[in-house]
Amino acid sequence: MKRNPKRVADDLNASWEVLAEPIQTVMRRYNIENAYDKLKELTRGKGGINRASLQTFIATLDIPQAEKQRLLQLSPDAYIGKAVELAKRI
Repeated sequence: MKRNPKRVADDLNASWEVLAEPIQTVMRRYNIENAYDKLKELTRGKGGINRASLQTFIATLDIPQAEKQRLLQLSPDAYIGKAVELAKRI
């Protein structure tokens, strides 16, 4: 299989929706109702999720400022969720 690091990087940079998981998790931790639906609403009738739309959304959340800063620092190319933990279970 031929590898193309630039294409992988481009695909990740165009896939900000992968950050819906950690955002939804934090929303639920702070008892924000309908976390899934609020994230889904973010993309309806729009061109999708991007850095700017996620940053705007995160800024509106009723969560501690430290959590907002942590979420704002995430990017699709660096977020792996629980992959390391799950891989160790195998």
